[in-house]
Amino acid sequence: HRRFDYRPKTDPYCQARYTFCPTGSAIPVVKEEDVIEVYRLQAPVWEFKYGDLLGHLKIMHDAVGFKSALTGKNYTMEWYELFQLGNCTFPHLRPGMDAPFWCNQGAACFYEGIDDAHWKENGTLVLVTTISGTVFNEMAKWVKYDNETGIYYETWRVQASPDKRSVVWFDAYECSKFILRTYQKLADLGAVFKKIQTNYTSIILFSGEPVYLGNETSIFGPLGNKSLAAAIRDFYYPFKPHRTVGEFFVDLFKIIDRVILKRQFYLFYNLEYWFLPMKYPYLKIIYEEVPLPIGSKTSFSV
Repeated sequence: HRRFDYRPKTDPYCQARYTFCPTGSAIPVVKEEDVIEVYRLQAPVWEFKYGDLLGHLKIMHDAVGFKSALTGKNYTMEWYELFQLGNCTFPHLRPGMDAPFWCNQGAACFYEGIDDAHWKENGTLVLVTTISGTVFNEMAKWVKYDNETGIYYETWRVQASPDKRSVVWFDAYECSKFILRTYQKLADLGAVFKKIQTNYTSIILFSGEPVYLGNETSIFGPLGNKSLAAAIRDFYYPFKPHRTVGEFFVDLFKIIDRVILKRQFYLFYNLEYWFLPMKYPYLKIIYEEVPLPIGSKTSFSV
């Protein structure tokens, strides 16, 4: 996943149904001698609206919590889409614009408090390590860098087969990946994690070797490939928001025909388009174990 030099301003066209990070605040600088407990947080996606429904499908959202021994204050940190998941996964086809229009930025959100009920009821709230104030402050600097350079959400992981050792063509870049990066950074700074099982959700597309198609300018620009541009727009059209149930099922059949019967998928990744020759089982949602990390630095005790 490519890193960028800066985060671009979002277009006013991109609108979120739910405000991104409504109570967000800056990460505080804590005293070096502070002792900070670090918690693994996980709950079903959109639990506030659908309860445990998506939890049964193991579609989970991840976050990390902190508790200061000196102040007693709790904090939550997570990373998610600025304009909800649908906008990050598929583009808008705007009138008068040849190229699909993406609202696919993601970002970190930090705020005071941990909603115990939210994380405990259908998910996880468990202590994973304890760090010093010094390590917390170093982590905060890294979060700023990570947030300013890793700016685009990517829903899909694309790999060659369900085999765990198969080639991963493209990796996802979503909430769990941010938490895994955060844990690794803490481990590299000396944090020692507890030996507990940790699982994360991945949505996987299965594909043969991807074919590079080009970027927005080379495909949709004045000297672009008109037939390819039309094919990409045609592919994304059925994924638009639906006003009626009938419209939804008509487009669902179009998606099944294109992705499963014709085995075609167009992926937008790092501002470039790729063609995926789809393979059975086409798509799978897995809840896989990813162990807590071991650091590269000499561990310390708190």
